[in-house]
Amino acid sequence: MESATQSLAARWNELLAVQPELRIRNAAQMLGVSEADLLATRLGDDVRLLEGDWKAFLKEVQRLGRVMALTRNDYVVHERKGVYNNVSFEGHVGLVLDPDIDLRLFMSQWHLAFYVQEPGRGNAMRRSFQFFDKTGNAVHKIYMLEEEQAAEAEKLCSEFMAQNQAAPTFEPAKTVERPEPKVLDAETKQSFGEAWKALQDTHDFYGLIRKFGLDRISALEMAPEGYAEKLPANISEPLLKKVAEAEVPIMAFVGNPGCIQIHTGPVKKVMPHGPWYNVMDPAFNLHINQEAAVEAWLVRKPTADGIVTSVEVFAEDGTLMVQFFGKRKPGIPEDKHWTVLADSLPSLS
Repeated sequence: MESATQSLAARWNELLAVQPELRIRNAAQMLGVSEADLLATRLGDDVRLLEGDWKAFLKEVQRLGRVMALTRNDYVVHERKGVYNNVSFEGHVGLVLDPDIDLRLFMSQWHLAFYVQEPGRGNAMRRSFQFFDKTGNAVHKIYMLEEEQAAEAEKLCSEFMAQNQAAPTFEPAKTVERPEPKVLDAETKQSFGEAWKALQDTHDFYGLIRKFGLDRISALEMAPEGYAEKLPANISEPLLKKVAEAEVPIMAFVGNPGCIQIHTGPVKKVMPHGPWYNVMDPAFNLHINQEAAVEAWLVRKPTADGIVTSVEVFAEDGTLMVQFFGKRKPGIPEDKHWTVLADSLPSLS
């Protein structure tokens, strides 16, 4: 009798026979399963199940040398090449702080991992470590860039390989829905505005909206005057074009519940491809599904270093797809070139 895993593998192969270029995430959506469920059908020589302390694993990734880090949500893919230097943890929150690989890690979401080998370009083998949450949704992926990394990748795989290579099971994914808009009464809204104006750090914004029981979009809608302005939903394209033309370095944040990945620096080659708008630079790729963007805002937050300006793009379900900032570090004011560029964006409406 055919097992559920064998049946799923057969359905996936049938789908690939018709659409050979279909990406695994899209195939999983079409088949009504998770991406990790599909990978589990190939457990064996080309896919191996890993287990263990992911904090310890991430501290060992530096051994691999220069790799490509990939973090995504349903609407945006962020790819950055570099080395996993300066990995640290405080409780379940981790940091990778390097000019190239810059991550914020929320380890309570990291459930299991696979070591994956798949055909790449030509005769090359594409090797990666892929991490998933309890629903089988991808949290973070690490890709080798050179064939010479194979031996060290195999060694790292063997150190964390699960003894039981049976297909794991996953919890059903929860449907993400946009929260019901919340409106504050006049007195509370005034208190909220005063608290916003008193911010000293951009990270304090999360605590601010929690304190007032607001989702992010409702908070922007009730921001004090001059601190949040509505932008065209497709603002990512003109923004990235302007940034590339003016050679203004930026920070681009893309995340999911388990990981936020940050690019800091210039962008140069920008281009559309179907519904996606893309950055296609040698060390940094960004892919934004423009059709998914339904709302965007220009946001200003006070800090001890002055106003910090960001552009935030949202999907219909309320997901924060991508955030853009000017290049900056704590203790240093925002780049004036970014401020001028960002301030010009509302005129595009």
